[in-house]
This record gives sequence, C-alpha cells and structure tokens, in this order.
Amino acid sequence: MENENNELHYSEDYKETFTNRSLPAQNFDTADLELRMYFFVPYNISPIQQGIQAGHALGRYCLRYGRYDSDHIVWDFLEKWETWIILNGGTTNDQRDFEMIPAGTLNLIGDQLQENDIEFAYMVEPDLNNALSALCIICDERVFNREDYPDFIDYYISKHVASIEHANACKLKGFMMMKEEYPDIYKEWVRFMGGVKNVFLRELIKDKKKA
Repeated sequence: MENENNELHYSEDYKETFTNRSLPAQNFDTADLELRMYFFVPYNISPIQQGIQAGHALGRYCLRYGRYDSDHIVWDFLEKWETWIILNGGTTNDQRDFEMIPAGTLNLIGDQLQENDIEFAYMVEPDLNNALSALCIICDERVFNREDYPDFIDYYISKHVASIEHANACKLKGFMMMKEEYPDIYKEWVRFMGGVKNVFLRELIKDKKKA
C-alpha cells in the first residue's frame, strides 16, 4: 500500500524493513539497449506461485514508477522486450539480528536494492503470513550481457594488454588488486557499464540460479 507521500510500505501488519525516503531516479539512458525484468522469489513456494508472485511485483512496479510517468522505462520494456527472468531469492524472513541484518536472503536483497538506490517493487503475500514474496527490477543489457560488456579485468585486457603472459598476470591479481592498481581505467569501465548502479546489479544477479 502507499501512504500520502507516495512511499511504499509492506502492509499495516508487516514490519517495516525499508527506510522511508523519496525514490531516486535510476540512470536509464538505454536508447536501443535490450531490457529485462528480473525477479527474486522464495525458493520454497511452487513454480506456479513463483510466477504469480512475480506478476504481482510487476504490477506494483508499473504502479510505483509508471502511473504518473508515461516516459518511464517500464513502458519501453513492456512495448519492446517483455523478457522475465525469475531468480531464486532464497529465504523470506523479516526478523532481524542486533545489527539489523534480516534473517531472510530475499529480505537482504531488498535492503541492498534500497541502499544502492535501485528502482524496485515488491510483493507481500497475505496468504503467506504477510511474507515478502517477490522483488523485481529492470536491467539493461549492460548488466546481463557479459560478452559485449565484459567484467573489469577482461575489459582492461581487451583495451590495454598485448600478450598472453600479461593477461594471465592480470587475472591472477584479481579484481580488487586490479581496481586499486588502475583506478582511472576502473572509472572508465564503470562509465562504460552505465554507472555504479549497473555494476552493483551485475554482481547482484551474478551466480543467481533461476527459480
């Protein structure tokens, strides 16, 4: 449900887990880039329910961002692409420890989306004891197309490495060492990827299994 300030809350019976604040605009300078909608759902509900909960989240995404904005990226997604990717979000549990870290991995993903200012919508299912049952986001191809938009080390190698030996040495150093050693090239790569939000989303969906 929405309050008077157009902020979303889970429900009156559901413990608030996301900070109430104005919704930031995600940097969607997509032009002709392919778009996909990614969903995160609990592992322990049926495939049919996973699809239903994803559909609920899509509807809420449209209401949250597209209701008063006919130019929002969601309409471009629906008109041109419509690809859904439903991922296993793990467990759903809104209980938090003394450091306020949620017990549920799905809830943790929600926290991470909010902390990184990503546009997202969620579904809380009354028939599942008001549990968080789906999250959804829109990503452009710079997030999921790793062939045309390689990871940082591969990007560096393609631009600045002339020998196999040098390439192997870069891979052995690993991401963190390469990032520290070549900060300007890392910033160049982040711009190539479409910004820090896309870099975060790449890591978020990386290695996630389909539901």
